[in-house]
Amino acid sequence: MPKLVCGHLPWQKLEEHCHFIISQKINPELFLNATSLENMNWQIMADFSRKLVDNGISCTIHAPFMDLNPGSVDPLIREVTGKRVDETLKAAKIMQAKIVVFHPGYSRLAHGSVQASWLENSVSFWQQRLPAIEEAGCLAAIENIYEEEPSTLCQLLEGINSPLVGHCFDSGHFNMFATVSLDEWFDAIGDKIIESHLHDNFGKADEHLPVGEGNIDFDKVTSLLHNHASEAIWTLEAHSRPRLERSFAAIKKYL
Repeated sequence: MPKLVCGHLPWQKLEEHCHFIISQKINPELFLNATSLENMNWQIMADFSRKLVDNGISCTIHAPFMDLNPGSVDPLIREVTGKRVDETLKAAKIMQAKIVVFHPGYSRLAHGSVQASWLENSVSFWQQRLPAIEEAGCLAAIENIYEEEPSTLCQLLEGINSPLVGHCFDSGHFNMFATVSLDEWFDAIGDKIIESHLHDNFGKADEHLPVGEGNIDFDKVTSLLHNHASEAIWTLEAHSRPRLERSFAAIKKYL
């Protein structure tokens, strides 16, 4: 059984959905985009953190990712990526987040010719932030995005070589981009999975449908999660309240 089941909540929509989250005892995964961090009222975040704790609710955080790349060959891009990561870890400490999810920033089409440099830069980037991750009291999970197979993620985690950093398996991204089977993916990196993003699609677009409304085999996905990563957190990444409610209803049989 997963350690925790969370639901996607953009920070910018906190006021709209706060009562729903608290009343339904939903553990939120707070998505912090660049605008959220740029305009953050840290006192409001501290107040929300106390409200979650008072109601026995835990949370995770999804870091910003647009235009960021920890392994970029451009040091200025790595610098601004570091700024956003550091701000996100500050938020994680305030929120007492269990896990912070980060995108790796790798695409074979964009970085295939500089893979070795990207990997070296990325390993160094994350190793430098291990003390901050530990200080925040959370774990960091690197999510599959455009990865067709898990070898780059495996090399990244092996290079970082820390129990503070693991893998977030995203079912929707796997369905869109993976060229290997679920079994092959989990055999390679299943023991590194500390969180999973569960949402559905038909393999053509990142639709973020509720579980069971696309063509992903969730019997298989959840069986592999139970077998390889029984303590992982599951986050339902539906992007509206009705979709989130349908996803929570659908996931119950897999817990």
